[in-house]
Amino acid sequence: MSQDTTSHHPFLRTRDGHHAAVTNEELFFDLVYVFAITQLSHGLLHHLSLFGALQTAVIWLAVWLGWQYTGWFTNWFDPRLPAVRGVLFVTMVLALLMGAAIPDSFAEHGLPFALCFAAMQVGRSAFVVAWLPRNHPLAPNYRRILAWMLVSAVFWLAGGVAADPVLRVTLWCIAALCEYVSPMFGFPFPGLGRSNSKSDWTIEGAHLVERCQLFVIVALGEGIMATGLSMAENQNWTPVYLVAFVTSFLGTLAMWWLYFATSGEAARHRITQADDPGKMGATIHYLHAVLIAGIIVTAVGADLLMENPLEEGTAASALIMTCGPVLYLLASILYRKIVSGFFALSHLMGIAVLLVLTPFGLHFSRLTDALLVTAVMLALAWGEQRNGTRNALD
Repeated sequence: MSQDTTSHHPFLRTRDGHHAAVTNEELFFDLVYVFAITQLSHGLLHHLSLFGALQTAVIWLAVWLGWQYTGWFTNWFDPRLPAVRGVLFVTMVLALLMGAAIPDSFAEHGLPFALCFAAMQVGRSAFVVAWLPRNHPLAPNYRRILAWMLVSAVFWLAGGVAADPVLRVTLWCIAALCEYVSPMFGFPFPGLGRSNSKSDWTIEGAHLVERCQLFVIVALGEGIMATGLSMAENQNWTPVYLVAFVTSFLGTLAMWWLYFATSGEAARHRITQADDPGKMGATIHYLHAVLIAGIIVTAVGADLLMENPLEEGTAASALIMTCGPVLYLLASILYRKIVSGFFALSHLMGIAVLLVLTPFGLHFSRLTDALLVTAVMLALAWGEQRNGTRNALD
């Protein structure tokens, strides 16, 4: 969206060539997702099975979709204006109720979860369609978005009333795919056409990147909170628990280091200079969904570690300990490739080492397994830092 079109409606942010700052309203909105991520990690912790992981993944897709579409909304529309702020705050209430329904979303709270999510997605899009003039360049795009939100809402609500958990998962997967896949093709819809991401769906790239970075901080905070709460609840601060505490913290630190030490400025520059920032923005959002899923799974591993560091590993604990970092590194490889053109071979080697370690986790204690995984992540972070310092000196 070019500068001259954005000035035609008072709700839209002014595009003056400068970075659109993240507002206090957006930061306040993200607080809801601290709660949602905690609910997700606790849900997975208490349902450590393949089906439990699938259920958590589907719920995470919904949680991220709600945040992602709101991120696009506040990228285009100024949250400091009362009407836009009102939409944001109503979305917060619905997201908070959705988060409260997460633990029983595959039981008696399936319909409330679906209702809150569908209302959030449809309501936000309907507001834009109602308030933008029909001839505004952004209006056709949002009419297509609203059409897809209504289609996906049918599947969310049908899943919410489905009694069979397998059927509910299936219907909700279809609903999530509607909302994830449609942007890749310009929200094509019969009678409404297709959006051109270069002209109809242009975003302020630096703002989007900063929003993603702030959400990574929110997700990393769950790992910090899980470690701190577990230590606070432990009455016996033995050396073993202290080592587990430090190990868990260092694992979170390594993830922070890998993400923020190398990707921030490169991502801002790349998306700002991109020919098609809308398409790149959607891709970055999708990769962050995988990256943050890795952080959430790692937080569950921290809970397991602090629960009983010396307990012998099981198949579930061994997979949790390594799968979180593997997901994180996989998304980091792709993200790095997009924003800098650099393929992080070291990350690929790290994934290989972690996968080799996984079966050994069945024979190690949780603490030993966590120490090895954390050592791999810290080694990767240290290597990235060295390479970055060397390149800066050169």
